Amino acid sequence: MAREALAARAARVEKIVASLRAAYPNAHCELDYSTPLELLIATILSAQCTDKQVNLVTPELFKRYPSAHDYADADTADLEKSIARLGFFRNKARSIKACCRALVDQHGGKVPASMEELTQLAGVGRKTANVILGNAFKINEGIVVDTHVARLSQRLGLTTAVAPEKIELDLVKLVPRLEWTLFSHLLIWHGRRRCYARNPDCARCEVFTLCPTGPKLLAAKGAKG
Repeated sequence: MAREALAARAARVEKIVASLRAAYPNAHCELDYSTPLELLIATILSAQCTDKQVNLVTPELFKRYPSAHDYADADTADLEKSIARLGFFRNKARSIKACCRALVDQHGGKVPASMEELTQLAGVGRKTANVILGNAFKINEGIVVDTHVARLSQRLGLTTAVAPEKIELDLVKLVPRLEWTLFSHLLIWHGRRRCYARNPDCARCEVFTLCPTGPKLLAAKGAKG
């Protein structure tokens, strides 16, 4: 990315953030949690699931397993039953048990607050670690790149990359570090409420004038209609 192009994109990102902040003043992580451990478990469960689905399961799950020790020592079949309404529940149960065993053995049962330590845990990649650091610990270590962030970043012309780690590298050059966590929330909220994967609501989009893709999508829709 040439220096001039980078500066222009950064200036546009500033306007995008301002517009989305006005549209979603309460944008936040939509997984329900009250502790770093609860957020870690909820984030592991959220793979291939919606936050709403996860939030239906976690109230009882958190009551039954209040500590990392409880998950680590849980009967696998019982843990699977507790999360059986979610996709890939068997794999997730194994990841949760292995992750919490490592928390108990290596971190005194506490969730660590560093990227290096988090990504060494079972079931925890960079995206999950960014969720934990940014929301539970208020540490802007990176930008969460989920399907919404990837889709909107591409549509908004902020990246041409496809791999999440490459998208993140492009975004951190454009977004001020203090806004990294907020930026992902804003894009996720907009992706869930306006910029859908299919049939995005470009006509009412709050950042339509800042989006190079919106006019093309709207024109294509008009041609079909």
